[in-house]
Amino acid sequence: MPLRADAPPAPTRIHRFSRAERWVHRLTALLMGLCVATAACLYIPEFAELVGRRELVVRVHEWAGLALPAPVLAGLASRAFRADLGHLNRFGPHDRRWLRAALRRDKRRASRPAGKFNAGQKVYAAWIAGATLVMLGTGLLMWFTHLTPIMWRTSATFVHDWLALTVGVVVAGHIGMALGDPEARRGMRTGSVSPEWADREHPLWRR
Repeated sequence: MPLRADAPPAPTRIHRFSRAERWVHRLTALLMGLCVATAACLYIPEFAELVGRRELVVRVHEWAGLALPAPVLAGLASRAFRADLGHLNRFGPHDRRWLRAALRRDKRRASRPAGKFNAGQKVYAAWIAGATLVMLGTGLLMWFTHLTPIMWRTSATFVHDWLALTVGVVVAGHIGMALGDPEARRGMRTGSVSPEWADREHPLWRR
């Protein structure tokens, strides 16, 4: 059926992320990158010898970790950011279906329905938020050593070190997934995506 002459043209790009959301992501990624890089310099001897200046690396690591929640807290002033937090925190039947398909390694699009965020992105967001809070808490116990018993500091160091390793692996996986999806990266960089990508990857997204 031909389009009416006065019908609006089909959109060439679809708005996905606001400017505030993109800056929250960029600043969080920068601070997380600093934390991971400085942690590597502190715990891997080859990197420590290459960089040197351990005291400076420690200070950068501490302050980057302390500032890590700041972009998210600042982003709460954005209505779009708060709306997307609501999407990330809400699981539906289609998300359970997506996770079952992922566990079965079923890559068919029909088996992985998704709204604005798929179930994998929701799980990642929840996990990294929780891990960040645990890292911040244990890091503060390690920083202010005179305020807690030695048993607390020893336990905090154990949790902090092993969780840091896990965070590094998970973040590397997140980056790998992003590298495999140029349109998703473009959406985070420019704020918009193609209608074809949206229909294919997020068919339940009511835009």
